[in-house]
Amino acid sequence: MEINPPVFFVSAGLILAFALFGAFAPELASQVFADVQAFIVADFGWFYIAAVAGFLVFVLFLMFSRYGDVKLGPDDSEPDYSYLSWFAMLFSAGMGIGLIFFGVAEPIQHYASPPVGEGQTIESARQAMVLTFFHWGLHAWAIYIVVGLALAYFAFRRGLPLTIRSALFPLIGQRIYGPIGHAVDIFAVLGTMFGVATSLGLGVLQVNAGFSYLLGLPSNTGVQLVLIAVITGMATLSVIMGLDKGVKRLSELNIVLAGLLLAFVLVTGSTVFLLQAFVQNVGTYLSEVVQRTFRLYAYEPNPWLGNWTLFYWGWWIAWSPFVGMFIARISRGRTIRQFVGGVLLVPTLFTFLWMTVFGNTAIALDLSGAAGIAETVANNLPVALFETLEQLPLSTVVSGIATLLIVTFFVTSADSGALVIDMITSGAAENPPVWQRVFWAVCAGGVAAVLLVAGGLQALQTAAIASALPFAVVMVFICYGLLRALQMEGREAMDLSATNPDPAAEMPLSWQQRLATITRSHHRGEVAAFLADTATPALEAVAAQMQASGLSPSLTQDSDHVELRIPHGNGADFCYGVRARGFRPASFAWAESRKAPDRERLHYRAVAHSSEGDQPHDVTGYTDEQLINDLLNRYARFRHTRRMK
Repeated sequence: MEINPPVFFVSAGLILAFALFGAFAPELASQVFADVQAFIVADFGWFYIAAVAGFLVFVLFLMFSRYGDVKLGPDDSEPDYSYLSWFAMLFSAGMGIGLIFFGVAEPIQHYASPPVGEGQTIESARQAMVLTFFHWGLHAWAIYIVVGLALAYFAFRRGLPLTIRSALFPLIGQRIYGPIGHAVDIFAVLGTMFGVATSLGLGVLQVNAGFSYLLGLPSNTGVQLVLIAVITGMATLSVIMGLDKGVKRLSELNIVLAGLLLAFVLVTGSTVFLLQAFVQNVGTYLSEVVQRTFRLYAYEPNPWLGNWTLFYWGWWIAWSPFVGMFIARISRGRTIRQFVGGVLLVPTLFTFLWMTVFGNTAIALDLSGAAGIAETVANNLPVALFETLEQLPLSTVVSGIATLLIVTFFVTSADSGALVIDMITSGAAENPPVWQRVFWAVCAGGVAAVLLVAGGLQALQTAAIASALPFAVVMVFICYGLLRALQMEGREAMDLSATNPDPAAEMPLSWQQRLATITRSHHRGEVAAFLADTATPALEAVAAQMQASGLSPSLTQDSDHVELRIPHGNGADFCYGVRARGFRPASFAWAESRKAPDRERLHYRAVAHSSEGDQPHDVTGYTDEQLINDLLNRYARFRHTRRMK
């Protein structure tokens, strides 16, 4: 059973307890949700605002600092994807049920009921787009960047597991594998689960509205629960059948449908006006972004802050492990500057275009009196999109495409979210059992159903805000851990230069060995044999000699990993390990990991890593003497840096 028991069982227990509470005491749950949201908004709203502002400043600092040249992988690594393919996948990550749901609804709500001033005016229309951009713009993607960048850096450059706890390695070292690491991953699981459930809840509201518009289906909680069950069943079926390529194609279909829908509204609507509005909206947003970032309405308390800004900050934080893992997985070989610039700007600009096309179209229809979109939003929020599309040509066909798009987003979100949670709870196991992912997919649908029963949209908002609070604290430490790791990397380079090691001590490979290493692909069995026949005996020999010198080394090993640990007091342990790692291009979407028949297509290497934080390096083909010298060079640096401190 490939699970991390503390993370899996504690997370599952807390989620099931929450679901049972909401199912059996919906009225009490609704009241508790309202009280929790009021408490967080009143007492911790300042923390959300300050933290998210800090995340944006932090990622901009990394992009423009000397750390921007650091690669997410070894120094000689190259990106797995061209810029065009990479941008296309960032576009995929940036799309979701939320854009479909809020594309019309949010601008119209800000236009009709602005936080200050009179509604349904030209000024409220202008401010409505700025507020929408603020919630969907740079801050949202800065949150994703913090998690994604940390995961990519520690997984691809430092050789640690692709889980949230790895980002804290510079702060707590090997204790990431203990209770602290378990707690961090549990917070990530809870945040992801409630973030996915919130998206599924919003999605099913709009699917119901679409079917009501197209087929006359009633719009009520009972129908919505049936829709959740049906669509979650579709996502679960894709898990059981292992539809890796199917989910990938669904993701590609999402992009095509979203692009067609956007282009249709842009062309059949007021094209010139929408393009003018896009340019003006972006300019106004940039001119007001600093003021908006820190506005807490401290002198004029306003419930608008909790209902909108804090909800979004919580939602983005809850989603950050999911989206962060996706963008980390496709970004190996990029520099930090390329990563931050691409992730911060490309999805943001597309989102701004989407919100302008749908939001300004709806506002223009309401201002002209052609349709009462604002009244529709006040009475039935999910219908707003279909009310807008009704004013355009081929409205029935286009509404059908929009409903299909929501369903496909629903399926891929449930399936992909389940995989991310499964990876976290399995300790980044390469191919955990299918039943675990089925379990988490069903949990996501169940939690979404409970939230709808226990309070509808208000409960969804509360779940997002509350579940993100502990993970927001974790993210602050992730920023500090990443910065410290980058600082250590530069310091280690200087320390290594200061030691001026004898080049002969490096024991370089012969040119024949190097050529064989470069040109040959190794299957899993060869690397496993190298670990068993060369790496393990080499580390055992070093351990025996160290014991004779009065040290107390320990050796741990399994089929894929062998590690030597040398305690030096005060938690300053030296570790050197060799791990079998399989390399393959990242998938287009968060689809199922490849199964056993596909494993043979992986290119396996023996990768060495040490507690010194140096880059994992390929030691495939080393002799036992060369491996021992590699270990001792790093141990000498460890002793040297401790004397320098």
